[in-house]
Amino acid sequence: MQDECDKPNETGHSDNIINHKFHPSPDIMIRKCGEHGYFRGEECPQCGERGKFMLDDEHEMRLGRFVSGVLRHFPDDVGLDMDAQGWIELDAFCEAMKKRYKWAGKTRLVSLVESDPKQRYEIDDSFIRARYGHSIDVDLDYPLYDSDVLYYGVSQEEVDMLLENGIKPYRQTYIHLSNTSQRARQAASVHTDNPVILEIDAASAAKDGYEFLCANDEIVLSKEVLPEYIEVADE
Repeated sequence: MQDECDKPNETGHSDNIINHKFHPSPDIMIRKCGEHGYFRGEECPQCGERGKFMLDDEHEMRLGRFVSGVLRHFPDDVGLDMDAQGWIELDAFCEAMKKRYKWAGKTRLVSLVESDPKQRYEIDDSFIRARYGHSIDVDLDYPLYDSDVLYYGVSQEEVDMLLENGIKPYRQTYIHLSNTSQRARQAASVHTDNPVILEIDAASAAKDGYEFLCANDEIVLSKEVLPEYIEVADE
């Protein structure tokens, strides 16, 4: 059977051929190793095999914007139903996706999700959802974080305000916390040159009834962190 990524598109050509004119950034290009699955870059990080081409950087970026927008912000705009936990039926999602991008079938969607180093999305059998980053109301059902400390990186200008008022979501449903100070620093460095790392007493907050949800290996979600659980980390 012909693989989905080699099927002719509406122009009569294979997207596998068309896409090869785009990939100035091999770090983003998605390929598939027969043994280890999807990866980003020129060769499989586990075995060094070149693998099968799936998406170049331009198509990855275009598809990623659509996936992020629908799963985090506007499912209704493309006629999709999302349940309380953020799940959308995978087949329905693919139908909506292909109306906009004829080249973007289920195989390419799976390659984007499974190769994502930030673990932003997940597919569970016949459903798909974003793990974090929602601006719409969702009630995520992740395992509870069970370690004592969490971290949050901020600009120097924000420190006093957050120590006084606590941390609340801004344009998102949940706060994104980190399970290591290094990860918190990396996340904050996107927005500020010299981030300050706040340490959160997650154990005390959890004991007082506040929930912290493990979205993936690095990101922990919460609805709010009160000031009494926050201090500047001693680094």
